[in-house]
Amino acid sequence: MTSPETEPVGRHSARKTVLLAAFEGWNDAGGAATAALEHLGEVWGARKVHELDPEEYHDFQVNRPVVGAGPDGRRRITWPTTSVWVAELPQRTVVLVHGIEPSMRWRRYCDELLDLAEEHGVHTAVTLGALLADVPHTRPIPMTATSDSKALRAALSDVEPNTYEGPTGIVGVLQHAASQRGLQSVSLWAAVPHYVANPPSPKATLAILARIEELLGETVPLGELPEDAEAWQHGVDELASEDAEIAEYVKQLEEAKDTADLPEASGEAIAREFERWLRRRDTGRDG
Repeated sequence: MTSPETEPVGRHSARKTVLLAAFEGWNDAGGAATAALEHLGEVWGARKVHELDPEEYHDFQVNRPVVGAGPDGRRRITWPTTSVWVAELPQRTVVLVHGIEPSMRWRRYCDELLDLAEEHGVHTAVTLGALLADVPHTRPIPMTATSDSKALRAALSDVEPNTYEGPTGIVGVLQHAASQRGLQSVSLWAAVPHYVANPPSPKATLAILARIEELLGETVPLGELPEDAEAWQHGVDELASEDAEIAEYVKQLEEAKDTADLPEASGEAIAREFERWLRRRDTGRDG
């Protein structure tokens, strides 16, 4: 079953190609965005089709290569790079881009990625990010979606125009470059509690995957992520209970969040959750 929210990504075509991109570094609080992309690659059986030359884009004193034993026992060096993967799904083809935010030549870097995207027939680029925010770990992870595409915003009521002004990362640059090429582009961001910033952040990863599932209309098997997210929350609960100041701070964040969310408990939010449940029931998979 396809939700009306997914129509802009796949409208007027039996099969369309979407790019999903996430980058380690400044845009990836708690490692949530890249963890979501890695999970998709595994559960969707993606195959690697390309690797960018790291010599062109990375300062190896910032992102150092790693030396270790390879599968054959021989010592090998793994260089920081960006890899491109392709997954063939029932409804569409998805190109997955997983990289480390480059140190240099950002415009050339984006051009190379978007040239590859065009070769694979990509019509929509979705960038994934995670940021540190004043949000409580005990509540659902806030997600925001922004786009420069007026048509996409008109079709998706919860996608907002991008009004951010200030320093940006490779996620913002790639989204802008995609829009300049005439691609539909949307950026999804998860807000990670700043007091538990270290990766992993499975609860934020789950929130990103849920939004991708809505956007693409493709079921995302979750595996052990729900259990990991529950264990993560229990662990943070225990840490907070041992520090009165942190416990009080979390309580203040909860009250602020609950007050702000009262208008959001709408029929539209309930309908989105029901659509997701129906999609999982119809595919016979619940995780």
